Amino acid sequence: MDQHLLRQAAGAKKNRKRVGRGNASGHGTTATRGHKGQLKRGSVRPGFEGGQIPMVRRLPHLRGFKNFARIEFQAINLELLADRFPAGAVVNGDTLFNARLLESPNQPFKVLARGELAHALTVQAPRLSEGAKAAITAAGGSFEETAPADRTPRNRIHRRKAEGTN
Repeated sequence: MDQHLLRQAAGAKKNRKRVGRGNASGHGTTATRGHKGQLKRGSVRPGFEGGQIPMVRRLPHLRGFKNFARIEFQAINLELLADRFPAGAVVNGDTLFNARLLESPNQPFKVLARGELAHALTVQAPRLSEGAKAAITAAGGSFEETAPADRTPRNRIHRRKAEGTN
């Protein structure tokens, strides 16, 4: 087959409708827009509902700022550790997950000082409260904070001041 013999199927190519080219064309005068009315005179913005309160304004508003980078820590209290773990046990994300206190071994958690700790434990946690640290050492245990202790502010102005540039 030669390339110059190729043709499109019948009806595949259609001329566009040329409106507003006089009454003899059949699409003159109103140019297929009808008589009077809002759409004849111009276009309306997207979402316009003809003067009715738009859906965007009918819905309730969520005010304020939601920090997308926030890390939500699971709270683990000392009283829970005292009940679930024997003396000398190592408490970390894996052991808490096995004890069904966390949904995932990698889930961030913070040990809080609620309750009393009667026996020594070795606690490895991303975050510990000051009261929890004191209670663990008082019971003869040890702790290790696995997350970085000081976080630099994310605000650009604070970051520049910390770096020493203005």
